[in-house]
Amino acid sequence: MKDVQKQIDGRDIYLNQVGIKGFVVPMEFRNKNGDWISTAATVSLFVGLDAKQKGTHMSRFVGIIQENRRMDLNHVKKILQETKEKLEADSAFVMMNFEYFIEKTAPVSGMASFFNVGIEYSASLTGDEFEFDMKVTTPVTTLCPCSKEISEYGAHNQRADVSIKIKMKKFLWIEDLVEIAEDSASAPVYSLLKRPDEKYVTEHAYDNPRFVEDVCREVKLRVSKLKEVENFCIEVESQESIHNHSAYAMVVG
Repeated sequence: MKDVQKQIDGRDIYLNQVGIKGFVVPMEFRNKNGDWISTAATVSLFVGLDAKQKGTHMSRFVGIIQENRRMDLNHVKKILQETKEKLEADSAFVMMNFEYFIEKTAPVSGMASFFNVGIEYSASLTGDEFEFDMKVTTPVTTLCPCSKEISEYGAHNQRADVSIKIKMKKFLWIEDLVEIAEDSASAPVYSLLKRPDEKYVTEHAYDNPRFVEDVCREVKLRVSKLKEVENFCIEVESQESIHNHSAYAMVVG
């Protein structure tokens, strides 16, 4: 059967990325305890297309993804190498977005529940040069220091998202970045809390008031010490409970 994609294109224009975008597939990711976490991932996979080649073979991208649905972070490079080989390309790129589940225990009752964080992978393999970025978005609690200082009763508090995007030099667990985000905020959030737990979390947040600026700076202090990280971007967005807007802070390093 005639292979139209393999035909020569006379316009002599190299395309930086061609492939499939937004493919949703069930996947499993290994966690820090060695267990496999099931989730649904949205995957985009691309290659660079030679200036003389008319098109790429789209079905091969789907096949590669479906053959690699169980993975850990070290598996990302293997997918890119396989993509380059099967598509006969000089470069390959992959992006994955998914929810990652961590089992947490409530601080007083010890009851266990699952807690989800947002993950984004972005990786490329050009020649032998491999680059890998990971973004982890963790929900936390922030309690306003100003509100606490000026109010006779309580202080406004709310859920905030701490996003840590890193370029990795070495392997780093997702759980390690989640821990940094939670330790930098007023308090963690939990899926399941009994009344003694709720009392503990509420009082813990009150004893640790944080502006978004505070959280952002605390995260940077911790991430800067990680030898596995080449560079980073930290964002904190607080969904303000007494305002009709969010509070935001960002820092790079």
